[in-house]
Amino acid sequence: MEIKNKTRTEKIKVFIVDDHPIVREGIAQLLSKEKNIIVCGEASNAYDGFEKIGKTLPDVAIINLSMPGKNGLELIRDIRFAYPNISNLVFSMHDEMIYAERALKAGARGYVMKTEGVEKLIEAIYKVSRGEIAVSPRVSNEIISNISSKNQKSINNPTQLLSNREFEIFQLIGKGLGIRQIAEQLHISIKTVESYRSSIKEKLKIKSTEELVHYAVSWCRAEFFGIK
Repeated sequence: MEIKNKTRTEKIKVFIVDDHPIVREGIAQLLSKEKNIIVCGEASNAYDGFEKIGKTLPDVAIINLSMPGKNGLELIRDIRFAYPNISNLVFSMHDEMIYAERALKAGARGYVMKTEGVEKLIEAIYKVSRGEIAVSPRVSNEIISNISSKNQKSINNPTQLLSNREFEIFQLIGKGLGIRQIAEQLHISIKTVESYRSSIKEKLKIKSTEELVHYAVSWCRAEFFGIK
């Protein structure tokens, strides 16, 4: 993949996709103080983001993973396929390594947690615009460790066996959403959700829907409190 290096006179064009207006506004204000960075647009969801990104053609797209409808992972894949010269940079609240791994596999060039602060985000923007990978040492070390012990990791964390869409539905189940609510949020049919749910149960070796709900709720609770 060819990535242009910006000259000293060219500003790095950045597009922000996040469903929280306050986050978008905060990022835009902070980036406006950087003389070599310009925010060329923003969007609150993946659908609108993909359309606007196609029109503005930024150098870097800052993407939140958890958004209503199409999620950030799907958006990253779409951008990577349609606009390979755009560097995707995830700015997420999730500090679980499974999110970073999935994002990088989908085509992200960097992964910054929101808890790391804006300085790390700005540093990552410059890195990915130069074609480099931008992740924290902790993320990098854990990903390398996970790769070297992939089979054991799948045993310890069976959710890694799920596809990105299955994982998304698993999370929504864990957040207490029913089949109809999940279908409405993801803009897919109830039958499709039920099909994914069956696949999730099979991969996780779970027999009943009740057991799946209990497992998903426990997993999400542990992920939220950082005890998993």
